[in-house]
Formats: sequence, structure tokens, C-alpha cells
Amino acid sequence: MLIRSSPSLCLLPLLLLGGALLGVPVCARADDALPGVNDTAPVVEQGENDEGAVAKRGRITPFNGAALPEGEIPALQSPEEAKKVDAEKLEPSSGVNVLERMGAELPALPQEKPFAGKADDAYGAFQRGYYLTAMELALPRAQLGDAAAQTLVAEIFAQGLGVARNNKDAAFWYGQAANSGDPAAMFKYALLLMEGRDVPRDKKRSEELMKKAADLGNSSAQFNYGQLLVADMPGEKGLKAALPYYEKSAEQGIADAQYALSQIYLNVDGIDENKRAKARDWLLRAARAGFDTAQLDLAIWMVDGIGGDRNLDEGFTWMLRAARGGNVVAQNKLSHLYINAIGTRPDPIEAAKWYVLSRRAGLKDLALEDFYLGLTDEQQKAALSAANKYRSS
Repeated sequence: MLIRSSPSLCLLPLLLLGGALLGVPVCARADDALPGVNDTAPVVEQGENDEGAVAKRGRITPFNGAALPEGEIPALQSPEEAKKVDAEKLEPSSGVNVLERMGAELPALPQEKPFAGKADDAYGAFQRGYYLTAMELALPRAQLGDAAAQTLVAEIFAQGLGVARNNKDAAFWYGQAANSGDPAAMFKYALLLMEGRDVPRDKKRSEELMKKAADLGNSSAQFNYGQLLVADMPGEKGLKAALPYYEKSAEQGIADAQYALSQIYLNVDGIDENKRAKARDWLLRAARAGFDTAQLDLAIWMVDGIGGDRNLDEGFTWMLRAARGGNVVAQNKLSHLYINAIGTRPDPIEAAKWYVLSRRAGLKDLALEDFYLGLTDEQQKAALSAANKYRSS
């Protein structure tokens, strides 16, 4: 389920964008630029190749059951010695597994438990794309007070699946399902009440429903209720109050919550050291989920050695990924990495290309402007051509 937040519920204002290597540039108008830099055009994404290395290992001489003298270790066997092994003693594996080698019997497979519940035909039809059938099956149940059916009807109206989109009818059924105790509907209806969209705005009722849905285990509600606590109590007090909700949401895979955890664990005083040590792990999970801000921060943490050891190669890789995803700050900082050969080889054309792209988006950087003006006409022309051909993924 997608998370929706009102503009006032922005993510934590704790973005770690600082560091000696990667300072934050100053924003300015996009039209205040160098000749040619602001020219817009379609773009083409470039690929990258990964290479691996193969490790070679020695072979250990078998002991044949004899004990080695004390302090002696088995010798590595040369290829010539390996050829002398008696071929008659070598037998193909018959699939013996580890437990059998240990002399233990395999445990019996547990009996499959029969499904005792009743299959939801309406939801099954919805999953298969038979939306009209789903509506026909769900609506009578919804009218009789079935919370799951009410939520399903609301979803069909909200998305206009097989029927005309009707936000007011969707809001009505979300409200009915929320009153009937469905956590997903509570979350959706809380958002509607908060925004005053298709229902009268009711902040108090919205927060009550959001908390109830969060306490019932809805991962999106858990994150958003944490956001409400941070908004109502700015500073460390609100962050610590929101922390349990962020943790529950993060464990269920919400990338926004995983990112929030990384920032709180690293920056807030009084955090348990075991949790603080996991800050980068949570940031990595959010980055892998495709959260571009997490990818940007992870790159900075790795380059500057924040929350763990420095890893310039990995830092460059994550910065490139965030830049290709359209993150303007990452595009700006990637230019610095190319200029200073941090995690990559120096490449003035690529550095200028990413500067041009970030500058067109309105991010001004005086150091990069000086770098760009110091290039030859041919290099500037090549960089502009590359920027014009680029398309973010």
C-alpha cells in the first residue's frame, strides 16, 4: 500500500548531507547559468559493467584417519600429488546429506494443516482482475457490515476499476470499513479526514484512527503516525516518541521508516549503542528499496566514513545510482566525485555533464562553475552533448 502524507508531514529534517568531501551547494534559479548549460533536451541513460575475480584455493591432503602429530597442520596438496590418489577409492556421491553424515535420522515432515477458513471469492476475483465480479460479490456483504468487503468496495470506487471512479462513494465505504474495524480502511480514511478530501476535515478523528490502525499493525499507519508525533512535538522528544512506530514500520519493509530509523539512530542522543551501530544497515535497506534520498545519504556515509568504515567504490556506486534516478543533489555531488577521482577515475566530461544536469534543475555550485569554465571548448561541447542525450531512469 502506498504511503501518502500531507505536505506538512515531510520526512525528518536530519539529512546528513555534510562532510569535508561533499559540502552542500547553494540553490538558485535555474535560468541563472552559463551559456549552453540550461539548454534542455532528451537524455539517454548509460550502462556500466561489473567485473569479478576468481579466487584459487589449495587442496588439503587427506589424513586417512590417522592423527597428526601435535602442532602439525595438514599440507597443501599439489596437482601432481592429487593425481596419485587411488581411483578405486573414489566413488560418486549418492546424495548423502549433512544430517545423514552426522548419523542422525531426518526429521519427519510436519503434516500440512488444512485451511479451515472460508475463501474470499470477492477478493479472489479482484486479484484476478475481474473487478465487476468482485464488486457484485463484495457489495452485498459490505451492505451487511462486512469490514473487508467494505474496504474492497472502497478500493474499487477509488481506483475506478471496472466502474466509474467515484471518490465520494469510496470515502463513504472507507468510513464504514474504518468504523467496522479494518486497519487498512482506518489508514485510508484517516488520510481523507486529515486532508478534508471528500469528507469534512477532522484532525482529531484522523489522528485517532491513524493511531488505532498503527497499533493494529498497519505498516503505513505506523510510519505516518510517527510523522504526526514528530510534527506535534518537534525535536528529540517527538523523535523518541515516534521511534517505536518507525521501528515496527521499518521491520515490515516501509523504506521511509527505514530511512527515518537510520537518521534517529545516528543523530539522536541517548540511543542504545547496539541500535546506533545498525544505523547504516537500515539506511542500506532503504537505499536498496529504491529510496533515492537514502541512496544519496548512503553514498555520503560511505565516502566520509559515517556510521561505519569508508568505502569509496561503494560510495561512488550509490551516488551514481541516486543521480541516475534523478536526485539533483546526487547529480551535483557525483560531479565532485568525478573531478576528485573519489571511488572512480577522473573524468572531466562526465563531471561536467552531471554539473550541467544539476545546474539546469536549479542547483548552483560556484566551485563547479569555476571547474566548468576552466574546460576547453571541446570538453564543454562534449559535456553539453552528453547532458542533452541523457535520460534519467
